[in-house]
Amino acid sequence: MDSWITSTDRCLLVAAAPKECDAVLSAFELQGSELPSSEQNSSLVEFGQVVPLDHRFDLLCGGVGKSASAASTSRALTHKEYGAVISVGIAGALPSEHPLSIGDSIVATRSVFSDEGIGAPDGFIPLSEIGFAPFPNNEMGIDHDPDLVAFLASLTSDIGTIATVSWCSGDDGCAEGVVARTGAVAEAMEGASVALAAQLVDQTIRTSELRVISNTTGNRDKQVWDLDASLKALTQVIGSLRS
Repeated sequence: MDSWITSTDRCLLVAAAPKECDAVLSAFELQGSELPSSEQNSSLVEFGQVVPLDHRFDLLCGGVGKSASAASTSRALTHKEYGAVISVGIAGALPSEHPLSIGDSIVATRSVFSDEGIGAPDGFIPLSEIGFAPFPNNEMGIDHDPDLVAFLASLTSDIGTIATVSWCSGDDGCAEGVVARTGAVAEAMEGASVALAAQLVDQTIRTSELRVISNTTGNRDKQVWDLDASLKALTQVIGSLRS
């Protein structure tokens, strides 16, 4: 672990929805009553709040979606220095030859925006094709820090590309389009935005994304979900960061 974080080089865990934040708090054996009074409410933490977890980790309740996560991450990073930032939470499994199963944990080797661009008669045109990609070298995604990825991979069951979406795939064609554009095996709504915010603040900050599969994607009437099991699995894998 010292290859990417030390006691003086803190790591910010960015979770989106309240239940994802609660799962992270549980991993560090924290409950609402143990938080400072200004950080207590029915969801334990509020959007935009940073909660110290231990001597190495803090939790940011970053909000759901690209805009909320990017804004809250940027603000958190301007108030305190961090050596690493990890987007954590649940994700949907995308169609593939060997699709991920509910409860599987995955660390992203790459997080990539899947739907930033133009909807045209001949198909989707990503911003990179017109010269406005968000990452350097006109890239739509970011390859995460290899040392951080290697460490997290030792704690998870899978590695691969995770797509960052504005709208989740509730249709087979939508899910297949995400795969065709990104090569991703899972989709969530914050990873690339969190990494982009971190890189704009300080390019030396190490980034990654860690998810647990909570559902299948594609036609909504055929989707399978197990939110409770995936959140418990998220607590377990985040808890392993403490060792």
